[in-house]
Amino acid sequence: MPIARIARAEQFIRERMVLRAMPFRPDISIHTPTPQSGINAWLAGEGQDNEPPYWAYAWGGGAALALYLHDHPEVVAGRSVLDFGAGSGLVGIAAMKAGARTVLPLEPNPIGQVALKLNAEANGVALDLWTAPGLPQVNVVLAGDVFYSADVVAQTLPLLTQLAGRGAKVLVGDPFRRDLPVDRLELIAEYDVPDMGGPAPVRSGVFALR
Repeated sequence: MPIARIARAEQFIRERMVLRAMPFRPDISIHTPTPQSGINAWLAGEGQDNEPPYWAYAWGGGAALALYLHDHPEVVAGRSVLDFGAGSGLVGIAAMKAGARTVLPLEPNPIGQVALKLNAEANGVALDLWTAPGLPQVNVVLAGDVFYSADVVAQTLPLLTQLAGRGAKVLVGDPFRRDLPVDRLELIAEYDVPDMGGPAPVRSGVFALR
């Protein structure tokens, strides 16, 4: 992304979004839009009006993974981690707070890449964005909310299967969406968490890919 566009994204996030502690993980704060932020108008001005700002919110699956890592830090402690579909960086930040050796966020949206770096900075951790071709060799893969439609499942599941085939432990967080490939997953934990900033909690699961 051009430097000028990165600078505009950083300015918007710092000035128009609120650094807010997550109610389910008050030790983690994320830059979050408010009704006064004007995020949709800003995105349209940046040519991103067809790209919903998924990176601006904590999704239910990511929230469940963040809680699971709080309860089970041994899963990532001392290990290399890929935050697959990182969005806001919430899950990667939770992994670093749990003692991960390194976290590589994989996030295709260029503004999302800016947001997750700012969120990591605000939480006093470092996330090393993965931009190289292919997928990295890691010990653990954390994938929050990556099965939200059949088309996305068709693209994502083979990649996660490939990573598991290399020896990585793959954990998925999801609020039991319709297209969740339950035949390939083992439920290992459940949490009631907010989804996309909504006030009502949703039941979300943490699953191991099998």
